[in-house]
Amino acid sequence: MPDHSPTTSEETGSQPPISARSAVSIASAVRAGTVRAVDVTTDALDRIERLDRALSAFAEVWDERALECAREVDARIDAGEHLPLAGVPIGVKGRHGLRTAGPLLAAGCVPVGATSVPGPGTPWQTWGAGRYGRTVNPWRRDRTPGGSSAGSAAAVGAGLVPLATGNDGAGSVRIPAAWCGVVGLKVTNGRFPTTDPTGLMAPGVLTRRVADAAAYWGVMARDTRPRTPEPAIPREPAAPTALWSPDLGFASPDPEVVAVAHAATVRLAEAGVVRLVDTEHPFRFVDTEDPLRLVDTEDPLRLVDTEHPFRLEDPAPAWLTLRRPEADPSPTAAVHIRAVNDRRLAALFDRTRLLLTPTAPTPPHGHEGPGDRYSTALTWAFNLSGHPAISIPAGFGPDGCPVGLHLVAAHGREASLLAVAEAAEGVLGPWTATCTRI
Repeated sequence: MPDHSPTTSEETGSQPPISARSAVSIASAVRAGTVRAVDVTTDALDRIERLDRALSAFAEVWDERALECAREVDARIDAGEHLPLAGVPIGVKGRHGLRTAGPLLAAGCVPVGATSVPGPGTPWQTWGAGRYGRTVNPWRRDRTPGGSSAGSAAAVGAGLVPLATGNDGAGSVRIPAAWCGVVGLKVTNGRFPTTDPTGLMAPGVLTRRVADAAAYWGVMARDTRPRTPEPAIPREPAAPTALWSPDLGFASPDPEVVAVAHAATVRLAEAGVVRLVDTEHPFRFVDTEDPLRLVDTEDPLRLVDTEHPFRLEDPAPAWLTLRRPEADPSPTAAVHIRAVNDRRLAALFDRTRLLLTPTAPTPPHGHEGPGDRYSTALTWAFNLSGHPAISIPAGFGPDGCPVGLHLVAAHGREASLLAVAEAAEGVLGPWTATCTRI
């Protein structure tokens, strides 16, 4: 098998260019005056010019507009203004992405271009249409980066920008994040305004570090905090409880993908980042060597074999009915599926803090398309239910491509979700490598 691992700055012994560093690091340097936003932007534009011909992650690059914006950021810093994301170059999803990026620009971000999105007529939005043709996965040119935030994920994965926006109607942030080896956050549906009449779409962000996703969330949530504060979370004596589900009870993910995501989950449990529990036996914890064997905490030597109790109904009919109501002759069934899943998820999050699954059921497929399998099988249930979710890198499959671990939390608990993801990064990451073997 060919070596598909990336070449990193650490391996070559050189420091990464300033524009390829984390958003938090860039903003700190610009605020401190050790680097100017114009210099960061110039570096990012040069990097895009050199590397994007191989990736085609951008549909448009806004050289003059970006430099003008960077000069404005420098002027604001010189005037004493505190900007949490000062000088951070970002990609915005699609040619109209600036419409929803207002809070980020106010926080000091510099938009350098519109990232690629799927072209017309592409089934399930699996690849992007950029300046130089189809967008490729930065880990393997013959694989898709995922969709529909294809260019955003590829640009972040290859280190062209540290942060790019996305939106997620069925997994469109989380799936490309998983397949490009980056972090992808989908916020609670309804938290921010949307033009999607179905309510399935929610904003999101793609980054290489969880701290950068948290910085994004801090800026975006501040814009709405007076109206929608995060619910209080009872103080827990130890790590947050979490349920591992390989398939949500209905999907058929590839065993290789499940193995990587489950191994990451085991590492998090062993490191004390989460406590794995079974929802029908709240005082018993899952044996990390076998997710279907329960350990009695009063008698750790006694194991109880049981079938995993948690399952959702396949959300596909409900999701498709909302998207194309005229095509469904029996919308009542879809309403029932959604109601059942909402009840089951409410009961789950009454008992535990997190739900963990693989992000996508398959590795990234080729550019010819996914065939009959939905890459959204493990993500779109949470567009219907509205729960916030994040994909973090879990490791690599046998094809050399990244695999994502999917974390889901109760409505409105983005901050706690990000806190767990950042702790996970300390165990599984950090994910600072940028792909140059493209």
